[in-house]
Amino acid sequence: MATPASAVALVLLSLLPLCSPLPLESLREATHALSNSGFVSMSLTLNLISKTLISPQIPSLTIFSPSDDSFARFGQPPLSLLRLHFSPHALSLDTLRLLPRGAKISTMNANHSLMVTTSPSDYQVEINGVKIVGSPVFNDGNLVVFGIEMFFDPEFQTSAPVQSPSPGLECVAPRYGSLEDLSVGNVFGEACGAMRSKGYSVMASFLGLQLMKLKGDNQMLTVFTPLDESMVNHTRSFSDYPSIFLRHVVPCKLSASDILGFNNGTMVHTHLDGFVIEVTRIGYALMLNGVLMTSPDIYKSEWLSVHGVLDVIEAREGGQPGMEVSSESGRV
Repeated sequence: MATPASAVALVLLSLLPLCSPLPLESLREATHALSNSGFVSMSLTLNLISKTLISPQIPSLTIFSPSDDSFARFGQPPLSLLRLHFSPHALSLDTLRLLPRGAKISTMNANHSLMVTTSPSDYQVEINGVKIVGSPVFNDGNLVVFGIEMFFDPEFQTSAPVQSPSPGLECVAPRYGSLEDLSVGNVFGEACGAMRSKGYSVMASFLGLQLMKLKGDNQMLTVFTPLDESMVNHTRSFSDYPSIFLRHVVPCKLSASDILGFNNGTMVHTHLDGFVIEVTRIGYALMLNGVLMTSPDIYKSEWLSVHGVLDVIEAREGGQPGMEVSSESGRV
């Protein structure tokens, strides 16, 4: 009989082929576009390191290319620094403009992420204090390439005002007579189908595997689902997936309009003990621990809401994953 861990491993192995690898033609076209746009050094570098740097499982990519002058001043950068200039997401300029100041962008360097240092009201986009130069050099939907003024500093830090956390809000879920009355199987099937159709197959499989147990006390639930490539890129082993899944599940139903109505700094507790999500917003952009919610209300029923997010939600910067938030005013 398969153990839960081995069952999860089998499911995830079967899912990996669903993430189509980045087409080699995209990389070839990007190197030509870089060279033709005056980013010759990065064009040559991409030719040399693409097989070493880019995993076959990555279906999309954004490359931030420093200028030739930067390469001339810096010299040939180490691979660890180059990885900081590759993000495993196809990020359009419109998406980058939507991200609020302080939003994190994951990179191919596991030890460092990038930080947006401009606001949506600013036309010019800066990351780690470095300006993006003009429109994308290349963009075919799978691969986006931007020119930037200089290399990113891996030790970049920005000072931001520290806000005192607001207490969590009580989420009181009504109780129902039985799981059968709620047609749980049908709801899970519909939700999984909606998630898979939009590129959230990994989380959809966990929805089917684990939420029957979570739903056993007739709770309402909200699932924040990262895209498949984010789940693959943020895990070192299959044993990581259950805890990642639980930190994206909230024990109450929250629609996008519910979350939009929260005060900045509202803390939402999850099914992973001690893990909280801080909700912030700028205009209609909703951020969960700095991760943009990109696809609100992928699925909703009487007791389940599913929302797509740009990346895997990590612990809040400056906070402890095991921290508890005051519940005098309730708790989510």
